Amino acid sequence: MAAPLYNIPGSSQATATAAAAAADMAPKARTVNEVLAQSQVESVMDELERDLVGLAPVKQRIRDIAALLVVDKLRLNLGLVSGASSPSLHMSFTGNPGTGKTTVAMRMAQILHRLGYVRKGHLVAVTRDDLVGQYIGHTAPKTKEVLKKAMGGVLFIDEAYYLYRPENERDYGQESIEILLQVMENQRDDLVVILAGYKDRMDTFFKSNPGLSSRIAHHIDFPDYAQGELLEISDRMLAGMNYHFGAGTREAFAEYLGLRLQQPHFANARSVRNALDRARLRQASRLFADRDRVLGAEDLTTLLPEDIRASRVFQAAAA
Repeated sequence: MAAPLYNIPGSSQATATAAAAAADMAPKARTVNEVLAQSQVESVMDELERDLVGLAPVKQRIRDIAALLVVDKLRLNLGLVSGASSPSLHMSFTGNPGTGKTTVAMRMAQILHRLGYVRKGHLVAVTRDDLVGQYIGHTAPKTKEVLKKAMGGVLFIDEAYYLYRPENERDYGQESIEILLQVMENQRDDLVVILAGYKDRMDTFFKSNPGLSSRIAHHIDFPDYAQGELLEISDRMLAGMNYHFGAGTREAFAEYLGLRLQQPHFANARSVRNALDRARLRQASRLFADRDRVLGAEDLTTLLPEDIRASRVFQAAAA
C-alpha cells in the first residue's frame, strides 16, 4: 500500500511493537468465553443494556458487531486472517436527535479498545465547525489536529452532512472530506470514524460522496423512542438529579409527552431533559415564593403536577 497522503501523527511505532510483543506472550484464546474473559467486553455490553432505555435493534447490532470482532480474534489466533490487514470498522449512526447515538458511540469505543482494535478507546466528538476553516489554508490544519487527538480511538462526527455544501463554491468542507478519506483508509488500524445525523440527509450525503460511503462497514439506524420509553427515561433522569415525581405528576408528564410528540422539533431524550429542567425551574419558583416555609428534603426533591401543567404545551393544546 502506498504511503498515505495525509499521515496523522499520534501512533507510536514503539508502543505498537511493545503491545504486539505483549500480545504474543499472552496465551491465545481458543474459545469465545476465553476472549470475553480476557477482554472484559461483556461488562460494556451489560452497561449498554442497563443504561439505555429501548433501542433494541441498535443494541442487537452492537452485539452482532462485538460477536464478529470476538470471532475475528479467534480466527487471528489460528492464523486464519492476517493481523496486518485490519478490518474496516467505520460506522454510520442515523436517527433523530436525542436517540442515544453519542452514548452508543462511547460504548463502541470501549468495546473496540477492550478487544484490541484501538489503542486508547477514547471518543472525540466534533461537528463541522471543528474541522472546516473559514479561509484558504485553515481547514487542513484544523482537520489534522482533530484527527491527531482522535488517533487510537473513535472520531464521532455529528451532523456529518454539513461537511459537504455543494451550493457554495467557496466552501472548504470538501478539503476536510478528502483528508478524512485518506486517513479512514490508510490509518484504519488506529482510528475508527463514526458519521452521524438524520437518515435522509446522511443518505444524500453518501450519494454525493461515494468514497465515504464505500468506507463505512456498519450502518446503524436509531429509532425514535415510544412514549412509554420516554417516560422511563424521565424517571431515570430525575433519579440521577435526586428528584422524583409526586402524586399525579408522572401522569401529568405522560400527558405532556403525548401532546409534545404531536409538535414539531421533538428531540426524544434531549427534549425530555429540557422539559424536566423547565419543570425544576417552576418548582424552584414555587418554593421561592413561600419564603418563610421550612423546606424539607421531600419539598426540595418533589415535582408536583402544577410544575408540569404550567407548560406552554398544555396552554397551546387548550387554545
